[in-house]
Amino acid sequence: MFYRINYLWRVFATGLSFATFGIGGLLLSLLVFPVIGVFNRDPLVRKRKARYLIHKCWFVFIRFMQALGIFTFNLEQAKKELQGVEGKIIIANHPSLIDVVALISLIPNADCVVKEGLWNNFFLKRVVRVADFINNDQDVNKLIQNCNKSLQEGYNLVIFPEGTRTVPDKPIKLQRGAANIAIRCKKNLLPVIIDCVPTTLTKQEKWYQIPPRKAQFSMRVVEEIDITPFIHNEKNESIAARRLTEHIKTVFLEEVADNEILRKRD
Repeated sequence: MFYRINYLWRVFATGLSFATFGIGGLLLSLLVFPVIGVFNRDPLVRKRKARYLIHKCWFVFIRFMQALGIFTFNLEQAKKELQGVEGKIIIANHPSLIDVVALISLIPNADCVVKEGLWNNFFLKRVVRVADFINNDQDVNKLIQNCNKSLQEGYNLVIFPEGTRTVPDKPIKLQRGAANIAIRCKKNLLPVIIDCVPTTLTKQEKWYQIPPRKAQFSMRVVEEIDITPFIHNEKNESIAARRLTEHIKTVFLEEVADNEILRKRD
């Protein structure tokens, strides 16, 4: 009986969280961001304040979901390691829908390469546009130029090399976007490994298809990937990006496997 009540509550709480996130995005767009625009005419200042506000709101949202009993979050160590980071390309694996929210909630100065779908999403399109996040549906050279500009301004660029959420129990497939940006901007990569057990909010699941128990969500920052060997050892940027992508995949696979070993020990 208790299990059934808990399960029904988590279904309700998940729906409430989705509604809260969407309505929150609209309120920010319609009420808060216009005020920021009125008192801050400089577009760079508006962008910085909008991004910081998103960071704070998403931090509160993460705590809200934990309070509802949907997730248990273990983010403190990652938060400490990401607080002082500037001008880095932060890459992460992508097991669930909330990965980007959780990651940006830890990074006060985050920029993000986002899919075209978010630019047209009814609830979020104004958020990503006011924050001036980078649309991935543009000319490659323009995309690289925008990424480099953001990094030079001191923002941390958040990228999910898979491009979409991981399919559980399937091999991960990486796109070369993150590696191309790193090679052409000459910036190292800082990997973050995300773990969510049991899996939930994956690409194959509807929002109401929740796991039998509360999910444990954690992040950890691992060793920075130095891109120098890939630039020096390869004939051109295209080959360097291909080799770097293979290395990123190896890092992700090894670190995710380490998470599984640690869970079994616990």
